[in-house]
Amino acid sequence: MTLIIILACVFFAVFLMVTLGEKFGKPMTEEQQGKYSKVIPILVFVLIVSAIIKMIL
Repeated sequence: MTLIIILACVFFAVFLMVTLGEKFGKPMTEEQQGKYSKVIPILVFVLIVSAIIKMIL
C-alpha cells in the first residue's frame, strides 16, 4: 500500500510540473539552446567519470 501512495505522489508531482511548465514556461531562444548544447555533453562526461570513480572507491 505504501508503494501505491508513493507512486501516486510522484505521478501527481510530475503532472503538476508539466502543467505549470506549459502554462508559465518561456520557450528557449536559439542562443540559449546553443549554450546548453555546448555545456551538457561536458557535464554528462563529468558525471559519468565521477560515478565510475565513486564505484571504484
